[in-house]
Amino acid sequence: MLNRYPLWKNLLILFIAVLGLLYALPNVFPQDPAIQIASQESGQSVGQAALDKALKALQQAGIETVGSGLDDGTAMVRLAEADQQLAAKQTAEVALGGNYVVALNQVTTTPDWLAGIGGKPLKLGLDLAGGVHFLLEVDTEAAIEKRIETTASEVRRLLRADRIRYQSVEMTRGNEIIARFSTEQAREEAENVIRRELPDLQRVIPRNSAADSFVLRLGLSELTIQEIEDYAVSQNLTTLRNRVNEIGVSEPLVAQQGRNRIVVELPGVQDTTAAKRIIGRTANLEFRLEAEPGGLISNKEQFEYMDPEEQARRGSVWLEEDIIITGDSVANAQAGFDQRDSRPNVSITLDSTGGAKMSMATRNNVGRNMGTLFIETKTETSYRTNEQGERVPVTRQIVEKKVISLANILEPLGTRFQITGLDSPAYASELALLLRSGALAAPMTFVEEHTIGPSLGQENIDTGVRSIMLGLLLVVLFMLFYYRVFGIAANIALAMNIVLILAVMSILGATLTLPGMAGIVLTVGMAVDGNVLIFSRIREELGAGLSPQQAINSGFERATVSILDANLTTLIVAFILWGIGTGPVKGFAITLSIGILTSMFASIMGTRAIVNFMYGGRRVKKLWI
Repeated sequence: MLNRYPLWKNLLILFIAVLGLLYALPNVFPQDPAIQIASQESGQSVGQAALDKALKALQQAGIETVGSGLDDGTAMVRLAEADQQLAAKQTAEVALGGNYVVALNQVTTTPDWLAGIGGKPLKLGLDLAGGVHFLLEVDTEAAIEKRIETTASEVRRLLRADRIRYQSVEMTRGNEIIARFSTEQAREEAENVIRRELPDLQRVIPRNSAADSFVLRLGLSELTIQEIEDYAVSQNLTTLRNRVNEIGVSEPLVAQQGRNRIVVELPGVQDTTAAKRIIGRTANLEFRLEAEPGGLISNKEQFEYMDPEEQARRGSVWLEEDIIITGDSVANAQAGFDQRDSRPNVSITLDSTGGAKMSMATRNNVGRNMGTLFIETKTETSYRTNEQGERVPVTRQIVEKKVISLANILEPLGTRFQITGLDSPAYASELALLLRSGALAAPMTFVEEHTIGPSLGQENIDTGVRSIMLGLLLVVLFMLFYYRVFGIAANIALAMNIVLILAVMSILGATLTLPGMAGIVLTVGMAVDGNVLIFSRIREELGAGLSPQQAINSGFERATVSILDANLTTLIVAFILWGIGTGPVKGFAITLSIGILTSMFASIMGTRAIVNFMYGGRRVKKLWI
């Protein structure tokens, strides 16, 4: 029978519509601002005592809460006002000490029954949720210099292992290694060993001078330099992602931009100072033996203690130039307290390679002291007056190296040991976080930063919603005025289309941005294009003398091919935008792609099901179209 769907098809359309309504429903429920408390110790859960302590501190600080609870090893405290999040975070951190991580969060108010079937609200991007945006530049030159320094230590180790006598091995400002020998034979033997063990090194200057006959100049190949630069950027990307995950930011963006720049976006974070301290801090460790008295000055370096009291009491310390291991070998790090004196410490777990190097170095040096050297790259900003008389900032990188502790090696160390002599629990927690998330392969500078406040994000949401509602209202009025009863069917299908867009994006976990909302606005306008084609075709068929039922059937059948062709070409463009675009362009393309697919379903199957319900199986003399 014309214009009658079989029962199974009607039930399928109804099922999809109800399913879409269910999974779009969580977006109706607002999200509460909250702080989330987690333990620094791996595998440890936050207890009720810690939650009560945080709640008491918040109450004393005059910060209003609307609920709290324990879930999956963490504690969540809901706040009454979004602008109290930062103050609540700082209050809880002070109250709980350095053994807990306190992060900003948003908690959904979706009912449990809806959350139980996987219902969750849309994730909001930086422009809607508010937050911070950073653009960082990786100092690849520092990564190359670091590799040269490590390689120079490896050259000295190889020469000593093969009993080749050398006068000195040092690096130059031009990122070269200069090894000096007293005989031609020693230089030749050293060159053979280095060529065999360190293939990345190559001779820089040929042997063409008597003055340099006992000197070996070495440098990294161009391919190796490029690999170091690529590794520095990729390692920094990985480390930044780990650090962002450690501080508990929801839906962060960490992506490479260009050759040596990285974009970091943290939705919901308003504390730019704390974010910069964690994200951009280039902290690493080196473990070195204390230099023995009487050694050559060229083979050791002098450092101050990090603790001013320790520096005043013991003075500077000389450490050997050779590095046992660096923080790159740290597999895990946890902050805690020393059982002997209750002072904060960090428990270190090394990977297998680092553990083997540490075991070998300490086994042969029991009774000597080993220093833990903390290395941090800081940015110093000064101001100068340019030609126009304006004061402009000038930044430069400063590498600061200080000794955390100097401990006596009582027995050979393995993969587990502790760093003591730390100033405070907060410092121990931050050091553990930095080491646990991985060391940055190269320093980074903040090229650009800006903050989007929660109020601005809410303003963007309100503006986007108003745009969608205005566009929807105008389309609805036009369809009702121009297509009468058929316009009602088109409007119902349009509402179903918007519900399906929200449902699909919620199910897929897609992030909604302001350009994404623009995509929804565009989809609202495009969604009725299919109905316009169908209804215009029905009018033509009626004018050609077909009966109402035949005109409806012919209009849907013949217009469907045109609708599919038009939407397919737009979908291809959307996929291209998604593939080559970044950030806002991707958000627009994702929403547009989903909107095209759902609009085809709604305009073809949804609208016809409604029209069939109105006219199917009846004697119709006239169509109100």
